[in-house]
Amino acid sequence: MEFTEIHIVGARPNFMKAAPVVQALNDRGAPPLLVHSGQHYDRALSEVFFEQLHLPEPDLNLGVGSGTHAAQTAALMVAFEKTFVEHGPSRVVVYGDINSTLAAAVVAAKMDIPLAHVEAGLRSFDRTMPEEVNRIVTDVLSDLHFVTSPEAVDQLTKEGIPGAGVHFVGNPMIDTLVRFHSLLDPDAAKRTLDIAGDYAVATLHRPSNVDDPGVAASIVDGLGRVAKSIPIVIALHPRGREVLEQAGLSENPGIHVVEPLGYLEFMSLMSGARLILTDSGGIQEETTILGIPCLTLRHNTERPITVTMGTNQLVGTDAAVIAETAENVLAQPPTGSTPPLWDGKAGQRIAEILLEDREACS
Repeated sequence: MEFTEIHIVGARPNFMKAAPVVQALNDRGAPPLLVHSGQHYDRALSEVFFEQLHLPEPDLNLGVGSGTHAAQTAALMVAFEKTFVEHGPSRVVVYGDINSTLAAAVVAAKMDIPLAHVEAGLRSFDRTMPEEVNRIVTDVLSDLHFVTSPEAVDQLTKEGIPGAGVHFVGNPMIDTLVRFHSLLDPDAAKRTLDIAGDYAVATLHRPSNVDDPGVAASIVDGLGRVAKSIPIVIALHPRGREVLEQAGLSENPGIHVVEPLGYLEFMSLMSGARLILTDSGGIQEETTILGIPCLTLRHNTERPITVTMGTNQLVGTDAAVIAETAENVLAQPPTGSTPPLWDGKAGQRIAEILLEDREACS
């Protein structure tokens, strides 16, 4: 019986994680069926990444779109069930912690389809984060766990996940950064956005930061204080735009709001920055490799290795703390080191394990 493996992607972070795995499988003559849930459907957050990362066009685009967590997850589950019934996958592979990840994991488990989770074992220990719930449930249901850092292996052990299915492989998102690093051009990014001199970059999208007007106002206040010392370019995600704008984000002349950028454009912009302010998990990882100071506007992180080994600091959402920490970092940038196995070869390791497991099950 032919082995059919479905890989699920649905939003910007998934694409950078999936690209090296899909490429490695294709190189080994074992192309997966690539399914895009359509959770991110805006071109700047979806299509452009397939083009730039050389991902093959999805075999299926389910076009689910946005909605509340319940509505979106329900729609995703219905769409995945139909897809799995039609294609009869021998295994489903999911990435990260978005709603598409959770929905595919639940449907696969209920249909008794083996499941692999890329980026398993990460925990913020904050269940008010929707992504934390997605991570926990997906790991409980998975048969294979591909882990990006040592502490995630320890966490899975504490949660009773059988060690035979846990594989420390490194970080496939970093594979993508390593692959395209030579193409990054901060000067081109500055010309396109009409930036002169030093600058910082900010991103915001976490519900805890952009859904609460009080928290959003505090962060905008903090960014405004930082912008007195260095101009800030913020690539504004559609999520939370209205609340952030109401908090006065665009009223500060030192804050330059731009639309979401493609991968190469954003990474070029980020690679030339003196400072990053973000609530994104992936950017914490990318700045660790780029050696750029990162202030994470959260009280926790599911990627603690970026703090212990990288240039990342947790600063929370208090305006005064954000401004003071930024001032200190600009005066004396921290140094970091590369976490183990973040060497650009994680995708190859994942592909090899998937193929070995396929042979063992045949």
